[in-house]
Amino acid sequence: MDVERIALKYALINAIEHDGKANPKAVIGKILGENPELRPKAREIVPIVNEVVENVNRMSIDEQIKRLREIYPEYFEKKAEKREEKKGLPPLPKAEKGKVVTRFAPNPDGAFHLGNARAAILSYEYAKMYGGKFILRFDDTDPKVKRPEPIFYEMIIEDLKWLGIEPDEIVYASDRLEIYYTYAEKLIRMGKAYVCTCPPEKFRELRDKGIPCPHRDEPVEVQLERWKKMLNGEYKEGEAVVRIKTDLDHPNPAVRDWPALRIIDNPNHPRTGNKYRVWPLYNFASAIDDHELGVTHIFRGQEHAENETRQRYIYEYLGWEYPVTVHHGRLSIEGVILSKSKTRKGIEEGKYLGWDDPRLGTIRALRRRGILPEAIRELIIEVGLKKSDATISWDNLAAINRKLVDPVANRYFFVADPIPMYVENATEFEAKIPLHPDHPERGYRVLKFSPDKPIYVSKDDLNLLKPGGFVRLKDLFNVEVLEVTEDSIRAKFHSYEYEIAKENKWRMIHWVTEGRPCEVIVPQGDELIIRRGLLEKDANVKVDEIVQFERFGFVRIDKIEGEKVIAIFAHK
Repeated sequence: MDVERIALKYALINAIEHDGKANPKAVIGKILGENPELRPKAREIVPIVNEVVENVNRMSIDEQIKRLREIYPEYFEKKAEKREEKKGLPPLPKAEKGKVVTRFAPNPDGAFHLGNARAAILSYEYAKMYGGKFILRFDDTDPKVKRPEPIFYEMIIEDLKWLGIEPDEIVYASDRLEIYYTYAEKLIRMGKAYVCTCPPEKFRELRDKGIPCPHRDEPVEVQLERWKKMLNGEYKEGEAVVRIKTDLDHPNPAVRDWPALRIIDNPNHPRTGNKYRVWPLYNFASAIDDHELGVTHIFRGQEHAENETRQRYIYEYLGWEYPVTVHHGRLSIEGVILSKSKTRKGIEEGKYLGWDDPRLGTIRALRRRGILPEAIRELIIEVGLKKSDATISWDNLAAINRKLVDPVANRYFFVADPIPMYVENATEFEAKIPLHPDHPERGYRVLKFSPDKPIYVSKDDLNLLKPGGFVRLKDLFNVEVLEVTEDSIRAKFHSYEYEIAKENKWRMIHWVTEGRPCEVIVPQGDELIIRRGLLEKDANVKVDEIVQFERFGFVRIDKIEGEKVIAIFAHK
């Protein structure tokens, strides 16, 4: 059995699935697990595997993929089959073609994030699947605590469009206050709602004991009089609340006689100004709108199950059929902040640069970082309707995105923290390098070497440059290293042939001649690291384009300021 070949196969697979770095222990485990007859020879196998893993980890991801395609193409076929199996969502309960109506109801008090995108994408995909209707409903009736802002209405529409979501209808809850008033009065007349003027702490004390508020069973005429006072300004903020009558023995105190409408003095709402002073709370406005708009299916987080319990009282009183509710768990990314309140606080304190800071998990931040909308959609559909919470690692999202950007991203050389290398005994040479190794039809870049000028290599590669050692300058030639300092390197031309470097297992490094200044912003947890260096002088990059800086990673071009290029690191 060719242990080295088996080790190479599993090392390449492990590296491709883990950002280009194979783990020797994982590779050994895989070999012995699938070939138990080799276990008695484990001690002999370990050094072979270690050497193979070391060689694999020296390759770029492109080289790893190319090599695995050569020795084990079945891996990519199986991955494609698995993706095909995973694609698509399960059937929707009680769904009829042409009759499904879904909605996404964000609060425009901040930019929406990956967690919110789950409900948006599921709602849209199912509406499309059944030839139905998708509604964007702005839940903007809290001008005090979750205050809507005009910029966020625009951002949400723009982000949805970027995700490929075009609403069939856009509804603003703040435009519908008269409708909510009509239903509030109707429920009061039916004896199913009442106006409570208890101080909040007094009501909570009674509620927790299951004792009715003293206003609960007063005559309808008295309730309607109080309702008019709420509307005409005789009560001030906090002095009166409309409550929906529920079961006072309900095991969850929060469900008992829950608040439906309250007073907000001087709301200064961005759409309605101070025209209205009585505002519905989320559960009341949402329940009414879902019926009025004909919503058949609601996708909401598991944490909102209590809202459904509250809203069902209104549906029962008014004789309506409650929509089919599909609950799903929370979706988060490891180490990435999704909370709108934490994001807002961070922006106000100057910790984050804005709602599109690449350290965040907002749709705008992911977009700025070079994540494609197709990657986000694929991730959401892959996670599907699971009720359990799902924490996605950045590697998961990066792997999906890499698969999509790898075929389209042009390649360029970028040298971080450049150091000049002076090469002796070399003649003038032009390196003709394809923009993409798999697509020669896209053309080539030409990097010119002149013996009278230095080339620049990255400080990151200093550990590979030892006097007396050899390296290959990618697509140029092989050199012998003569002298290394922190400020410069002296080398000597050895040979042109790549095969010589391959045979001797010499490491390959990148280089530029006269490069253009380039900064790459690298999000690392809560930090932003700026890597300054040189990009190929004639690199034809454009703002918003995603390219690969070879051996460095995929980046999105964020700005071009004269000659200077500013990019944001996406992933390896």
